[in-house]
Amino acid sequence: MINFNNKKILITGASGGIGKHLVKKFVSLGGNVLGSGTKAEKLDLLKKEHSNIKVKKFDISEDSRIEEFIDNVTLELGGLDILINNAGINLDNLSLRMKDDEWKKVININLTSTFLLSKYAIKKMLKNKYGRVVNITSVVGHTGNLGQSNYSASKAGIIGMSKSLAIEYAKKNITVNCVSPGFIVSDMTMNIAEKVKLYLTSRIPMGKLGTGEDVSNCVAFLSSEEASYITGETIHVNGGMYMS
Repeated sequence: MINFNNKKILITGASGGIGKHLVKKFVSLGGNVLGSGTKAEKLDLLKKEHSNIKVKKFDISEDSRIEEFIDNVTLELGGLDILINNAGINLDNLSLRMKDDEWKKVININLTSTFLLSKYAIKKMLKNKYGRVVNITSVVGHTGNLGQSNYSASKAGIIGMSKSLAIEYAKKNITVNCVSPGFIVSDMTMNIAEKVKLYLTSRIPMGKLGTGEDVSNCVAFLSSEEASYITGETIHVNGGMYMS
């Protein structure tokens, strides 16, 4: 049975829809969890729900402070065994209307910051020759999507980056994998117009949106000892919407 007893775990984007499910899953399996995010009030609520976790407000767009952030997290947890890169944003627009800032901000937060978090976390993991990194990507990183050239590019970039990191650190007992959700019930999808939601659902063979728990179950597996011989892979959680 999967358990994370004595494992120190950092989950970014912890106060979002998927993030809250990730925290709940890892706590339920015995993990020593620190959840980070940008909204203090949501982190406080998360702390009330799970009194045994730690929370830290941090904006991963501040890439010059990411190494310091990882240092502080490692100090608070007493080590770092597992990193779940879940934080991300979308700023959708048709490509001809997309402002330079909309492109740069999404690439910086979703891709560059994910790389830096992984880089400095792996540096900590190397000392113990053990680690798990799981990056949350997206189905649109494989298929593209209308008005999401920036978001799709950032998520596709994470997949290629993760494969490279997996090769570099495989012999150090550090695995790097991706989970690629389809359309999941979350804060992001709740803002989609109902007719668009119905259209999206019609494209999913299972005929429904996924849940945060569907994603967290997969992330927990890839973070566990049971997945110790899996690295550089992407597992799709999309109800059959996209099959690679």
